[in-house]
Amino acid sequence: MDRRRVIGHLRVQEILLSGGRRSWTILWPEGAVHYEADRFLRRYEGEPGTQRTYAYLLVDHLRWLEREALQLKAVRLRDLQRYMGIVGAEVRMPLGEPWRVGKQPYSATTLGTTASVLKGFYLGLPEEHGNAELRRDLDQVRLPSKADRNRSLLGHVSSTMPANPLAPRTGGRRHPKMLPDEGRGRLLRRATTARDRMIVTWLYDGGFRIGELCGLHLADLHLRENAECAQARSAHVHICHREGNANKARVKTKHPWELVNGVVHGGLIRRVSPEMIHTYFAYMTSEYPRTAATSHGMLLVQLAGDHRGQPLSAAGARSMFRRAGLRAGLGRVHPHQARHNFASAVLDASGGNLMIARDAGGWASSATVDQIYGHTDIHAPQFDAALRKVWSQT
Repeated sequence: MDRRRVIGHLRVQEILLSGGRRSWTILWPEGAVHYEADRFLRRYEGEPGTQRTYAYLLVDHLRWLEREALQLKAVRLRDLQRYMGIVGAEVRMPLGEPWRVGKQPYSATTLGTTASVLKGFYLGLPEEHGNAELRRDLDQVRLPSKADRNRSLLGHVSSTMPANPLAPRTGGRRHPKMLPDEGRGRLLRRATTARDRMIVTWLYDGGFRIGELCGLHLADLHLRENAECAQARSAHVHICHREGNANKARVKTKHPWELVNGVVHGGLIRRVSPEMIHTYFAYMTSEYPRTAATSHGMLLVQLAGDHRGQPLSAAGARSMFRRAGLRAGLGRVHPHQARHNFASAVLDASGGNLMIARDAGGWASSATVDQIYGHTDIHAPQFDAALRKVWSQT
């Protein structure tokens, strides 16, 4: 068979598994599985979000290897460092067009993830495809830092820690991109439907990630006091990780949950403001199709077109938010900016209490907050006062 391939036509393939589960691999143009990539990605089959991200980062690198006519066995550390520089470049290179023409350069966070993917991929190559020199260059160690010791029980860590020569240098912490103070009102005035006004309100008052919001089912909403789950006295929602959602929306954090006699228990519990409840009922009583509740039971649905009543995807919600931002004169905005606004507002209202901000927004992996501070009660007076101040209830 002719092994010549068309550059750039390597592609990521989604695979549907039993029980609504999904997996991702990488295929050659003719449909054959890329053996080395598939071998690496199979390590993450139980983590679909991670596997999907790694697949798209890896396929971009493999396409670059094709363009550069580099075989896996010929790759050296300097080649990988050159690649990291290219995908993170914000200006055109002096020697021709940069890789990924017309696309945004990788952010610092994405560059860090890419460095981990490339190191894991090349260290995991079998000997017949790998390179001993590259493996030696990548398999570096460093002395443990204070943060490493803080993360470890009683500070007992080994004398050395893994290091990644491809990882970008970390500078000072960047301030998150937030919407202007008047952004909420401008977005609400430009939202054209009750559903869109609900999305804006829930993003601002609840600090939801867009995947969390689009993944909500009606059964997850306990919007009255003393709900049957008995897990929170006030109105709240249960954010539950599901792999089988029709719109492919997935929750980032996998808190255990279960359905007991038709009532959702567990998941990540998030408080709900009075305004969130108001916009929910406005949406449900004016636009929500009755058939949607019985067919899939998801909260956010499409309101027009051939797919009316079908679940709204995260991409669809992002597009709506972006269009509303352009109409409101805010430029190109993103739903996650509202989450940053929420976190900043809670911190201001609570006097800088990181514990309250972490639990109000469901941040589960902040090393500093999680290791130094304990868990706060979401019904504690300070917690309640902070949220009500954000919700303008004081």
